[in-house]
Amino acid sequence: MEGQDLQSFIKEAQNNNPEIQAFELRYSIAEEKVNEANWIPNTEVSAGYFVSEPETRVGPQRARIGFKQMLPWFGTITARENYASSMADADYVEVTIAKRKLELSVAETYYQLYEIRAKQLVLEENIQLLDTYQRLALTSVEVGNASAVDVLRLQIRQNELVQEKKVLEQQAFGIRAAFNSLLNRDHDVPVETVTELPLPEEETAFSYDGLSLNPELLKYDKLYESVVQSELLNQRESAPMIGFGLDYLPVSKRTDMDLFENGKDIVMPMVSVTIPIFNNRYKSISKQNELRQQEIESQKDQRLNVLESAFAKAISQRNQARIKFETQSKNLKQANDAEEILIKNYETGTIDFNDVLDIQELQLKFQMNQIESVGNYYVQSAVINYLTN
Repeated sequence: MEGQDLQSFIKEAQNNNPEIQAFELRYSIAEEKVNEANWIPNTEVSAGYFVSEPETRVGPQRARIGFKQMLPWFGTITARENYASSMADADYVEVTIAKRKLELSVAETYYQLYEIRAKQLVLEENIQLLDTYQRLALTSVEVGNASAVDVLRLQIRQNELVQEKKVLEQQAFGIRAAFNSLLNRDHDVPVETVTELPLPEEETAFSYDGLSLNPELLKYDKLYESVVQSELLNQRESAPMIGFGLDYLPVSKRTDMDLFENGKDIVMPMVSVTIPIFNNRYKSISKQNELRQQEIESQKDQRLNVLESAFAKAISQRNQARIKFETQSKNLKQANDAEEILIKNYETGTIDFNDVLDIQELQLKFQMNQIESVGNYYVQSAVINYLTN
């Protein structure tokens, strides 16, 4: 059965993983905060009734009704929106980082499952090969060219391979459960990987410059920008606020005399300004923003050092994996040549089944090492891809 393509698993994980969904919801909330930022202070409405009506020339005042609306300084609302937008941008980078980390986890687990499946197939081939050797040994026993001990040793070796295959099945059970968990599906859903992963003939060149595009570093750029916008907002909020209002006082008519404008209601427009005389709060916020910018720059430098170290390690381990694979390929070819010589010797009746077991054990060792080298090569390639693309 053909294995499912890794990219299809990654796409399924990104669509279904609850952690990614949580990050996307957080980003949606941050986007909505941009709309929240477009607000002005509540309109103040007041009303009062004079228990003892004060007398004016045109009549007694009965009540007082007023409203007042404060307005922020010019550009304050835009500054709030820009700050909220910059925070949303930072949260969007977090979504990107989460998706890339999930992609790396899916790839690493996928290649672990590949290793197990490939090893199981190799073990099955070797178990069948030992069956062939057993038939040869039984024939040799019949003609007196081998002993029953040789047959028993072959059977013991076969039992060990069967045991190793069962152990791999149990390992696959745990890794498969972890893999399905990344895709947010039942832990026992079958996972079919490819059985062969050829190494590319030529290595793709990577540069440390590619690290500059890593979202883990871009995140700090977005955070730095959010602090810049925070300071611009702070400067706007430290400016005066302007208020407009209107008071309305209904007046009763005087009954003792008839006057010009007798009982005329009073309307009083008002303008007010808030003056930030005590502005230590805004000065402190500016100082905090300055320190925060320095902190972000230091964090970015530290994260770059970590990424550079991880990049160098991944390149080194990937190169080691290729060297090991090529060495095991040479060794396996020589072991296969030795096996052919032994089989030819069987035709002359001089086969030594101790040598057969030794060669078979070497073949299996080289095959297993090859599989591990391929798996490690692609895991390190996934790490490099995470760091630079």
